Amino acid sequence: MNKPYQFVKQGEDVTELLIYGDITSFDWHESDTGAYSFAKDLAEIDADIIVRINSYGGEVAEGLAIYNQLKAFKHNVTTVCDGFACSAASVIFMAGAKRIMPNSSLLLIHNAWTWTAGDSNELRKQADDLEKITQPSVEIYKSVATISEEEIKSMMDEETWITAEEALSYGFATEIQKVEAQQKAEDKMMYSLVMKCKQLEKKLQESSGEEPDAWASYFKGK
Repeated sequence: MNKPYQFVKQGEDVTELLIYGDITSFDWHESDTGAYSFAKDLAEIDADIIVRINSYGGEVAEGLAIYNQLKAFKHNVTTVCDGFACSAASVIFMAGAKRIMPNSSLLLIHNAWTWTAGDSNELRKQADDLEKITQPSVEIYKSVATISEEEIKSMMDEETWITAEEALSYGFATEIQKVEAQQKAEDKMMYSLVMKCKQLEKKLQESSGEEPDAWASYFKGK
């Protein structure tokens, strides 16, 4: 089976880590990420790392373990939200000393979930347990946030999507990476050509009252 995540060496001093899948202890799919195999591979890295995340999240325990591994890492850690960093993946995002979000990315934070069965006592216990399981994530968000614990908990209760601008204002992100369209030189040439043909087609149509083949006229120099 292929690695559920990928370390990509970018030079002697920097390695990129791609987390592009579910955070789970069961590596069902190639893109899934688990804490155990992650820890073994992370120990072999002797360089600063950039963690690039695009994940809907997954298991709380795995997310907390990967977060703690990155926080204890001996070199600098930068996290980048390439698309979505939801749930447990948003916790991992907080491990970066620098936390970068393109203006086209989103975080999602919410309380821990579970499935259960049993009598009323068991259901009450599960509710109490879920509050305890959620609290470590609250502490992690709070460690970087400029907003209060009460505000964080309210956002988690409401299952809140967070834009890059909001994340920066809340302290969850340290930097917004502007994503701007870059038009290639050949695209600009083609745009110019199309506009000239449109202008030529309009002139020919006005003079003849017919539907001319503007492209043929242009290339023939008419």
